[in-house]
Amino acid sequence: MLPKDCRAFIFDMDGVLIDSENLYKVIEQSLFAKVGVVIDHDEHVSYQGSSNPVMWGKIREKHKLQIPLDDLVRITEETVIDFFSSLPEIRPMPGVVKLLEVLKDRKIKMALASSATVEVISIVLAKTGLASYFDTVVDCTEAGAGKPDPAIFLLARKKLGISKEKCVIVEDSANGIKAATAAGMFCIAFNGPGAEHQDQSAANWRISRFSEITEKFVKKEEII
Repeated sequence: MLPKDCRAFIFDMDGVLIDSENLYKVIEQSLFAKVGVVIDHDEHVSYQGSSNPVMWGKIREKHKLQIPLDDLVRITEETVIDFFSSLPEIRPMPGVVKLLEVLKDRKIKMALASSATVEVISIVLAKTGLASYFDTVVDCTEAGAGKPDPAIFLLARKKLGISKEKCVIVEDSANGIKAATAAGMFCIAFNGPGAEHQDQSAANWRISRFSEITEKFVKKEEII
């Protein structure tokens, strides 16, 4: 159940390559408390997959927060960088390395398109050892907009030089899936440990294990 003549995969990072969504929830709830806002579970889930500027922009508007947006984004990014830098190691999601190996062997181009900052992306790629698999990396700052805006996926596709009909996006969050579908590309929703409360119904294919994708390439079942 993949597009015919698939030539590129574009991966989200958090919740897809690494199991980090619940870590972000803890970090963000601590920051919410520090700035004096109460964000309930459902509201917090709605921000999953969004960039920090998008998340804080919505929070400032909804909760009438007076702290400047730039300050909120800066504090968040510094906190996240410090946290990930302090981790002795970061393990890839189970099955990810095997999938990347198979895609690389099939000469499928790969991009990483994440709402995280380029600094955090660099830390994660270094500590997981996944950097060598990706032909290009795009963050929301470079793209000029965060998910659910499709800009980040459109830029990744452009940098890969592959038509959208031959690209596959792997996402976990509702916001990421919205961005993928708005970009006009085939979207696989990974129902991983951080996606239990995410609406993935708009995706073209929903999986719970990366081996489900790997098996399609091993068996050469690459058409829909």
